[in-house]
Amino acid sequence: MQSYDLTRRGALKTGAAISALTTFGCGGGKDAPSSAGDLAELDAIATAQAIKGGEVSAVEVVNAAIDRAEAVNPQINAIVSPYFDSAREQAAAGATGPWFGVPSFIKDLNNVIGQRTTYGSRAFANNVAATQSDFVTAYLNTGMISLGKSATPEFGLTATTETSLSGATRNPWNLEYSTGGSSGGAAALVSSRVAPVAHASDGGGSIRIPASCCGLVGLKPSSFRFPEPERPAGRPVRISEHGIVSRTVRDTAAFFAMMEVDSDHPKVGLVEAPSSTRRKIAVAIEPAAGVSVDAEVAAGVRRTADTLSDAGHDVVEIASPFTSAVGQDFILYWAAGAAKVIADWEAAAGRKATYHDFEAWTFGLVDYYNAYSGSAPDAFARLTKFAGDWRASFENYDVLLTPVLATPPVKIGHLSPSAAFPVLFDRITEYAAYTLFANLAGAPSISLPVAESESGLPIGVMASAVQGGDGALIELGYELEAAMPWAARTPALVSAR
Repeated sequence: MQSYDLTRRGALKTGAAISALTTFGCGGGKDAPSSAGDLAELDAIATAQAIKGGEVSAVEVVNAAIDRAEAVNPQINAIVSPYFDSAREQAAAGATGPWFGVPSFIKDLNNVIGQRTTYGSRAFANNVAATQSDFVTAYLNTGMISLGKSATPEFGLTATTETSLSGATRNPWNLEYSTGGSSGGAAALVSSRVAPVAHASDGGGSIRIPASCCGLVGLKPSSFRFPEPERPAGRPVRISEHGIVSRTVRDTAAFFAMMEVDSDHPKVGLVEAPSSTRRKIAVAIEPAAGVSVDAEVAAGVRRTADTLSDAGHDVVEIASPFTSAVGQDFILYWAAGAAKVIADWEAAAGRKATYHDFEAWTFGLVDYYNAYSGSAPDAFARLTKFAGDWRASFENYDVLLTPVLATPPVKIGHLSPSAAFPVLFDRITEYAAYTLFANLAGAPSISLPVAESESGLPIGVMASAVQGGDGALIELGYELEAAMPWAARTPALVSAR
């Protein structure tokens, strides 16, 4: 994996391509600001173009975003560590990168040199980073200005963003509901119009789940598409990838093009529009055995499938191609990660961890791993073969269309990390029954906000492809953004301002 080097030539080339996108339908963002309110509605491409064109300065954009953050964060609780002064300094320093001046946030699982990284845990409340990954460096080299660190559950280990360290992050569509996890802070900040995009990461659905809960676009890319993030050593399967949550497909497409590096798959480049190619799309609504799907979620997937069929795609409904046994192996792998984190912390601290240090859910995963660790070698061996199983399943179709989650967003507390472990285990594995397979396969998967519940909560629909098929998903995203537009739907918190 090569490290990322944003050369002047590369930046100019990418910047020119992104500038050209402002003449293409942005699916929601205005292309020129006329007021502070307009700045909140611009997507990242339009924001960067407005700064480049002199309609507004980076300082004005960043100050307006900070004003929005200060106004809304007391309600959504999505910022763990604000770095507003350094953001203003960067904005005043001048242009670097094609997205210079675009406000953003870095998820608090990732180091930024000199800034606090808590990993959502009381045990790391005072941890300040001395290093950062190639991915974070590349992210900031786009010119985006981070306003701070966004909230995440402890070590990203669950499907909601609620912690003993900083409390619950609340959904801008309805403050009684969860944002999902683990990129819940990022999703809340983008959905509430604090920033047009924010960094997110996905080790089992953590980009796509919050995108679904908060009405955003969330692409988990194929493995090795982007510069190397921080990785735990000695793990046999690479499951976590990084990206953004955004409000428009074109922002996701442009970010992908800026961050893409050489990998085993041909580069995608900048995708600017839907494709005329008609694809075979398999629709799998029911998850693995033993889990039921909410009727509103199923209806959203079927409406999406009908829209694609009407557009000329070959759409067929199938049973889930994957079994609950794969999910069980994944959970053991997930629990092994929690066990390693706690063991490493204890070795460094020189004492046993307590419930004053870590969440009950994290300890429950450690106990689960210890109880079933004898099965781990065989389970992990099966997981290393799953990428081949995924490729084989795509021999008869190009795209797999499924729900993101089994239900619409759940209320705050339903997935609380302090709940009894057996109850919480069942709730999480039933709720997040769809997303993990693409992680195990190293395959691309995107959540698109094409549906909503009768109560007005967002419902994402997920499209996945074979490894390397990221471009096809972006093209499909453009098509659905035009056919089932979501730009007019606004979170209650934004409408009330």
